[in-house]
Amino acid sequence: MEVYAPDGAVGAAPTGLAPGAGVLAGKRIGVLDNSKPNAGLLLGRMAERLAARTGAGVGVVERKNAALPAPDDVLARLAEAQVVLTGSAD
Repeated sequence: MEVYAPDGAVGAAPTGLAPGAGVLAGKRIGVLDNSKPNAGLLLGRMAERLAARTGAGVGVVERKNAALPAPDDVLARLAEAQVVLTGSAD
């Protein structure tokens, strides 16, 4: 009988989350709509409510194809916002 040890190469440590935005007052909220059903409506309303609660403003709103990564020009426009809301599943 042969016994295998579960030892192996260890990969790089996973990266952490980006630091939080802190206080949102006066900052811009961006939205990346992934074009799934109701994603734009959901994310838009979330952005509006977040802005109303925090004193932030809703800035750039972009749309992309759910099956493809966002194009560089879309990412460049979203970079103008300090917080970006995205992500919606079926």
